[in-house]
Amino acid sequence: MNSQENSSVTPLGAAAPLKRPGRPQPVTLRQVAEAAGVSTATVSLVVNKKKTARISDETRQRVRDAIRDLGYRPNAMAQTLVSGSSRFIGLVADAIATTPFAGQIIHGAQDEAWKHGYALLIANTEGNRELETDAIAMMLEYKVRGILYSTWFHRPTDIPASLKESDFVLVNCFSTEPGARAVVPDEVQGGRSATEILLKHGHRRIAFINATIPAPAKDGRLQGYREALEAEGIPFDAGLVLEAYPDQEGGYGATEELLKREATAVYCYNDRMAMGLYDGLREHGLSIPEDMAVVGFDNQEVIAAHVRPPLSTVALPHYELGAAGVRMLLGLEEAPAADPTKIHCPTVERNSVRALAPA
Repeated sequence: MNSQENSSVTPLGAAAPLKRPGRPQPVTLRQVAEAAGVSTATVSLVVNKKKTARISDETRQRVRDAIRDLGYRPNAMAQTLVSGSSRFIGLVADAIATTPFAGQIIHGAQDEAWKHGYALLIANTEGNRELETDAIAMMLEYKVRGILYSTWFHRPTDIPASLKESDFVLVNCFSTEPGARAVVPDEVQGGRSATEILLKHGHRRIAFINATIPAPAKDGRLQGYREALEAEGIPFDAGLVLEAYPDQEGGYGATEELLKREATAVYCYNDRMAMGLYDGLREHGLSIPEDMAVVGFDNQEVIAAHVRPPLSTVALPHYELGAAGVRMLLGLEEAPAADPTKIHCPTVERNSVRALAPA
């Protein structure tokens, strides 16, 4: 027996073949060409949808049939090199797993992208600029169609230099730089709608507990509150506007001051603040909505739908922000020349408000 002929030892320097028993090998371009009776060049032209190529309709159909029958999957990266762009849209966010809202932005963007034949590449940077730069660079290498750049709360932002190398849309944030397209919540409309819930139930002495932290939401929600009162002919009373840290402790701590103002209803900057106020009012032996009607903002489901009574509120439109960002990126939705596109904040009425009893 010739030991050399029967040896299974791989010669030094040669790569041993990688064997994966039971795992089917991908169908090749050559196999499709053989099945269709054409050249690999013809298959490539059909796969890459080169309509100007001189290939008969009958041949194109034969190639498509072979692709279907064999289960051939085109090399997406190779197609990207040919076309100069891919079927990916990037999404870079400063917080995904740590916030209750970012998931809805992703969900909206993903659904809208998929509807138009794109998939989402997502990077969570946790505000780390170095990681953000790397994430954008990776997306540029993949030749994404464009990038959505999102922050977890509505605020102005600086546009990373590398982001400008791609088509981009800001989501839940905005920039004063010329040409920076953005989609943001309509904070003024949201504040107006929150106040209108109370007005339509007969309340006229309505307090507003605003945030202490400067933000577009703080200014916009106050403006909306004032506009709603003005539309009803109710003079603005600065004494009915309080400020507190925008969390549960802030709302709880504002209870004493609120009760001094003799309001019949209160609109809170957010749902967490309203949850704290619920506790404070109960400690004073007061009932919601009998003694005080309460409206929140955000529609944070883990709070608004589960406090007792369930909280009337205004929803931040995170799902629609993500979806609108994709539509704008793909040119399916026009962007205003200067200002961000504002997305409507819908009301969600529950049982924390009822009609004011006659005096």
